Amino acid sequence: MTIELAGAGPESLTADAASACLSRSGEVQELASRVAACAENVDAALAQLARLELQTWQSPAGRAYRTALSFQAASLRSSRNALQDAAAVVLRHARHVVLSSGRPGY
Repeated sequence: MTIELAGAGPESLTADAASACLSRSGEVQELASRVAACAENVDAALAQLARLELQTWQSPAGRAYRTALSFQAASLRSSRNALQDAAAVVLRHARHVVLSSGRPGY
């Protein structure tokens, strides 16, 4: 049995290859979910840092610590955004894998 690839001309996949693509898509979707979970963990860390930053520290050392926290928070926001972007790209790839198997995507 062969499955014609949409727009791929004479190329085709066997049923086993199509099944392997679908299995791989599931693995890639799981990876996207794990990357998204990492982004959520970074969000939780950011929330904790925000609570610390909101504290009123009057001493020079306290202000310096709060400034250091704000730099860390900026770095974490950048990392979170990169993780969110990565999760979206990985999920898009998973959908592409499904499409390449000849089945409609999710």
